[in-house]
Amino acid sequence: MLISFVSAKGAPGVTTAITAIGGIWPGDVVVADLDPSGGDFGFRHRVVGGGPVEPERGLLSMAAAARRGMLAATEVHEHVQQLDGGLEIIAGVSRPEQITGIGPVWPVLGNTLRDMPADVLADCGRATPGTPVMPILAASDAVVFVVQPTVESYAHLRERLRWLVEPLRIGQAGAVPVGIVLVTSSSDAKVGRDLDRLLQSEQLQVSVLGRIADDAKAADTLAGRSSRRIDRSLLIRSAREV
Repeated sequence: MLISFVSAKGAPGVTTAITAIGGIWPGDVVVADLDPSGGDFGFRHRVVGGGPVEPERGLLSMAAAARRGMLAATEVHEHVQQLDGGLEIIAGVSRPEQITGIGPVWPVLGNTLRDMPADVLADCGRATPGTPVMPILAASDAVVFVVQPTVESYAHLRERLRWLVEPLRIGQAGAVPVGIVLVTSSSDAKVGRDLDRLLQSEQLQVSVLGRIADDAKAADTLAGRSSRRIDRSLLIRSAREV
């Protein structure tokens, strides 16, 4: 199963949300850093043993194997690295210009990730017209927008959803399901209902899946900036609910 996480604009917390959800996923899971603007996992984390994440082993090595016709879903483990803490990742590009050479094999990568033995949570960055990762979104079993509850965020979300109606066939047979996760205060119980009413008024067949707590201290730990325990934090508890 392949689930792609995206933002409509800005940095609402996609990487934090996907790391939190991946850390408590109920089964085998791999987080794929596919953000075309350059991923964060390689800068934030260390691998088992304390070494740095290898930038050439991940998306770039998978793309090279796909170009040679040597990439099978059962062989993706060769391109996976395990972070200190146990989470397995496919490292992304460190510079946006590295994306240009991947272009022809994005459809192959999407189908390969979807067919992997483990579930794949893909960080696809911003969903904007012209994004090179559209083949990944189209191959996904679901696409999840991570959004903050502000007027401008909702406006950008609405426009992105309108744009995706055709490529993801939203509201039609065979559509890629689209959901929304809100990053907000854990006490803000009505924000999901408000967004759901907005989506219904726009006749957008998209589901509000839940809330990820805006928990700065726990987010710092996930980003490698502190070492506190967070298994009972608001962030992890809300990720379990989602």
